[in-house]
Amino acid sequence: MSPDTMPEAVVAPTATEPVHKQGGRAHSRARAARRRKALVVAVRALLLVAVLGLWEVLARTKTIDPFNFSMPSKIWDQIHQWVMHGTALGSLGEQIWFTLQEALLGWVIGVVAGVVFGIALGRIAFLADVLGPYIKVLNSIPRIVLAPIFMIWFGLGPASKVASAVVLVFFPVFFNAFQGAREVDRNLVANARILGASDRRVTLQVVIPSATSWIFTSLHVSFGFALIGAIVGEYIGATKGIGLLVAQSQGTFNAAGVYAAMVILAVVALLAEGLLTFAERRIFRWKTSDSDH
Repeated sequence: MSPDTMPEAVVAPTATEPVHKQGGRAHSRARAARRRKALVVAVRALLLVAVLGLWEVLARTKTIDPFNFSMPSKIWDQIHQWVMHGTALGSLGEQIWFTLQEALLGWVIGVVAGVVFGIALGRIAFLADVLGPYIKVLNSIPRIVLAPIFMIWFGLGPASKVASAVVLVFFPVFFNAFQGAREVDRNLVANARILGASDRRVTLQVVIPSATSWIFTSLHVSFGFALIGAIVGEYIGATKGIGLLVAQSQGTFNAAGVYAAMVILAVVALLAEGLLTFAERRIFRWKTSDSDH
């Protein structure tokens, strides 16, 4: 029987039919993911509105003391006043930028130091054996109590706040980088050595790329620690910054001012988290594509 006379039932199905079906399923999954994301955002917004509304009602009805707990409307008024008329220390933008500079500098120094020491101790067992106990002792010290010491060493300027941020950032980055260096696939290292790679090239081309996902995990929390270090240092003693606004608001029993400063810090931290998440997705775009399959 020739192909021209072959019955239609015997002809094999075209290859385009499965592709169309797969495309339809992928489109349905994407639509479902978008609906779920919209639902999550809506529920989050409703939860925030419910909490703020309950807080406002409890404060206005004197169920909770409005002097101590303040209320969302007063907090908003305080933020509006700072934005429109500035603070006693100067413009609000200047205070935010001053604190952000200290946190950013401390974060960068802490991240670089944590990555370098983490990779080094993860790669060199002798170095880890020698320095390991000292790292554990330093990690056991509450880092916040070092802020007064840094104040004595470096004065009221930005250096003491940067130092506080550095010590808070260093340890989470260090331990993640250390663990990432230890978790590198031994076969990759062995293959690189077989191909003649030196220790330096193995570290730069195998270990560090493999540990990058571990390091990025610590970056998400470490910037928040950097902000905490800067704020605590400013709270203890400073000439500018959000931490000094908190201290002044507390000194005048202005609960709305304390909460307003906390809201501003939360917004700054969320923006930084968004930037880090965007950078991580760009760098690890291959991981996202792999997970889709």
